[in-house]
Amino acid sequence: MNKPRTRLITGLVFIVAGFNHFWQPHVYRAIMPPYLPWQRELVAVSGYAEIVLGAMLLIPRLRRWAGAGLVALLLAVFPANLHMALNPGRFALIPVALLWLRLPLQAVLIAGVAWCSDLWPGRATRRPKRAS
Repeated sequence: MNKPRTRLITGLVFIVAGFNHFWQPHVYRAIMPPYLPWQRELVAVSGYAEIVLGAMLLIPRLRRWAGAGLVALLLAVFPANLHMALNPGRFALIPVALLWLRLPLQAVLIAGVAWCSDLWPGRATRRPKRAS
């Protein structure tokens, strides 16, 4: 697997998904658990976070910070995925199996972000210093 290419694609996917929070906010509000307050604001904050963190992933000096932020974001949105799986009647257009498949997919996304941001496994490999 080509890490730089995967990193680029991952960063762009998060950036586009972040903008989608503003293009189609109703989609994101619809999946939020009803017990969460300030749903409009949470959709906006998560959209901004995806845009900024996706862009940071493309900047070598900020890559690990971006990875940590994206992992935290993916964990933070997990309750929405769980809410969807537990309430399939509210999401009749999505097959129930897909609602449940989103849960383990979140773990795959977290692992992928951790890998391409050099959070996991281990530290990023460092280039040897040039001899003077």
